[in-house]
Amino acid sequence: MKFNEQKERGITLIVLIITIIILVILATVSIRAVFGDRIIQVAADGVRKLCYRTKKRRRNI
Repeated sequence: MKFNEQKERGITLIVLIITIIILVILATVSIRAVFGDRIIQVAADGVRKLCYRTKKRRRNI
């Protein structure tokens, strides 16, 4: 029985380590996407263009 208990603990530890590694990778990709590619700036530019077009259309009506 002792061998099985140690084996299960080892597998659980390995799964925990793999999960942490995956979370770190996902966090890195997310942070890079937001700050590196300037997604926030692109979104803000899109909102500005939409507001400009909306105001322009309202003037023409």
